[in-house]
Order: sequence, then structure tokens, then C-alpha cells
Amino acid sequence: MERALMKDLRRWQASPRRKPLVLKGARQVGKTWLMKEFGRQCYAKTAYVNFDKNPRMKQVFDQDFDIERILMAINLETGVRVTPHDTLIILDEVQEAPRAISALKYFCEDAPDYHIIAAGSQLGVAIHAGISFPVGKVSTMQLYPLSFYEFLHAVGEEGLARVLDNKNTEMMALFHDRFTTWLKNYYFIGGMPEAVQAFAEHRDYAEVRTIQQDLLAMYEADFGKHIEPRELPRVRIIWNAIPVQLAKENRKFFFGQVKRGARA
Repeated sequence: MERALMKDLRRWQASPRRKPLVLKGARQVGKTWLMKEFGRQCYAKTAYVNFDKNPRMKQVFDQDFDIERILMAINLETGVRVTPHDTLIILDEVQEAPRAISALKYFCEDAPDYHIIAAGSQLGVAIHAGISFPVGKVSTMQLYPLSFYEFLHAVGEEGLARVLDNKNTEMMALFHDRFTTWLKNYYFIGGMPEAVQAFAEHRDYAEVRTIQQDLLAMYEADFGKHIEPRELPRVRIIWNAIPVQLAKENRKFFFGQVKRGARA
């Protein structure tokens, strides 16, 4: 699967002013896959740490910000000998270890030759109270679901993608019907990588719908990670009201039209 952000990652790798990178994005938009693929393509070694259900590595960052000690722990955890320039360090699900975000400042100041990317759900990274985000010491990138251009590549329509890339209006007009067909498919399938990959392999709309429903259920299940239990019913009322309200002609969301108990 081709992601346009790969070009930005390569520019980050080559930059003489490179800082630790924070990759933001909603859940399931492909952050983990992109980071690992970037490591596979562009580095001799990749040291991957996932903080989800890994209390040992969380404790490493909870102690202090001694970069030499942290690098030794990463070596031991991943089995990869981390060396400057040729190793990509990936800290995934970093919202589970918020002090790892603060540690990026010290990687920038004390170990600038190491290439390090941290990633986590955008909401999870943003809400941790008492954690200092290292402003000015990191770069950030945002990963979104697949664009229509990326979608065309994923489903094997590289020719149509090249026409878009070259802004060839003559070919766009000649192949208007094919563009329209695939745009309709994109409207139904969307840009979540799992759904796109399933459609590319099986061309099964029912399978795509099942994946979409599973993703929505997973998003809803995540609400409890970020808000107090007493707020859950209100948030779910708002969540369930979104499709109905956005289906209206003006496509705007009005809190006043939500059930009274869920008003902000």
C-alpha cells in the first residue's frame, strides 16, 4: 500500500535539522504500518517498542530522562543494537507512556544523531495532564485515512492515479466514467486501510461494511479510556447523533438538537 506521507518521512530522515518526530493520527489509519515500512525501506535496523501492555518499558521512561540508560533498555527490549544514523527507533502507542513524549526533548538535545519516531492516537497524546509536550524540540506529522489518490494506487488503478498526479485534464475528461466509478467506490469504502485492503483483495462490499462496523464499535469502546464513566452516556448520545445530523442538507452538527442531557 502506498502512502503519500512516506515522501515526507524520507525528507525528515535526510534533514540536517532533523528532530524527533511525533506521528499523529486517529486509531487504525495506518501509523504502525507506515513507521515499520519506513524503517524497512530506509534503515538498516528498526527498534520497535510498543507501550501497550508493556509496563516494563513504561517504567524505563518513568524513572528519569537519562538517554544512555533509555537506549540500553531499548537494546535489551528489542534485541536490536541501536546505533546513530542507521537505526530507526519507533515508540508506538506512546499515549500509554506519556513521559516518553517528554523524553523526546532530551533525545533532541542530548542525542540528535538518533532517529526516533513516536506515535499514538491523537486524542490520547493530547490529553495527559501534567505532561510537558516538548514544543520546539520535535517535529510533527499527521496521518489521515487514504486519500482518493492513495485509494486508486491501493486498488490497482495506478494509471488513473498518474493522471491525477500529472493534472492531465484531457485524460480526466476522456476517462471520466472510470473516475466516477472509482470515486463512488471510494465514497462507500472510505480510506481506512483495513477496509481498502480488504476491497482490493476480494472486491466484497459486505466484507467492507463489516470492517467499517467493527472500526466504529472499537472507536466507541475507546471512549472509556479518555473520559470519566459518568460522562459516557452523554458522549455516546452525541456519537450516535452524528450520522443523522450530518445527513441533513446543511451538514452541520448542532448540540441543541441532541438529547437535552447530552448538551455541552
